[in-house]
Amino acid sequence: MPLKKFKPVTPGTRFRVGNKFSEVTTDTPEKSLLAPMTQSGGRNHDGKMTQRHRGGGHKRRYRIVDFKREKEGIPATVKSIEYDPNRTAFIALLFYADGEKRYIIAPRGLNVGDTVQSGRGLPISVGNALYLDEIPLGTVVHAIEMTPGRGAALARAAGTNGTLTSREGRFAVIKLPSGEVRRILVTCKATIGTTSNPDHSLQVLGKAGRTRWLGRRPHTRGVAMNPVDHPMGGGEGRASGGHPQSRTGIMAKGQKTRNVKKTSSKLIITRRKKRNKK
Repeated sequence: MPLKKFKPVTPGTRFRVGNKFSEVTTDTPEKSLLAPMTQSGGRNHDGKMTQRHRGGGHKRRYRIVDFKREKEGIPATVKSIEYDPNRTAFIALLFYADGEKRYIIAPRGLNVGDTVQSGRGLPISVGNALYLDEIPLGTVVHAIEMTPGRGAALARAAGTNGTLTSREGRFAVIKLPSGEVRRILVTCKATIGTTSNPDHSLQVLGKAGRTRWLGRRPHTRGVAMNPVDHPMGGGEGRASGGHPQSRTGIMAKGQKTRNVKKTSSKLIITRRKKRNKK
């Protein structure tokens, strides 16, 4: 397991479970693939707070990740596996045969020195990006496109993948990590394998300060507020607050928020799993 528990030498390490980062091979990013990144603190262009509980956190630089994989037919060698502060999965630095360098989402099992490619007529090996009409049924894929040429949009988080179950004409049927089954055009690309860092969800931060380092500020429960501040506020004593809902009155359990007129709704075969079945 690439996780480690800490000796309780301080209160913050008593329950902390961290990542060993055993897959990461370097702590120095490629300078040519870095971009400046500004923090908004949850404020819009007027300075008004439109997203609560954001602010602070460590300064970051954006890693330019290649989600399109449009360099077809040119082999690339994996130079390093790196940590990316802007996402949960690790990233891999590729050195292409023509001298170009690019980052991609690192699949699980991809090692330094491996060769990956993108395009048609490629072997079904981890890290290769192929079109859905060439991938065998039952293959586990990640970094799946929703629109041809627009770049990967699905199954990009740590430890996630989709499964190619069947094909229906010009559509491929993929079961996504959420349990949703949907049709995607066979002219879209997907990368073979599962994303790296599958134990990300098992980490325990251990103290509030580590959450602040990530840029997340304290969250006040709605039931602890007054009625003027939250629909669930008020009451005598420790009142439950009524139906669970957001600050703006959107129900938290069971209310559908997806636009039924959305054009992609007809491509969904099975909706995602419900978390609360009561």
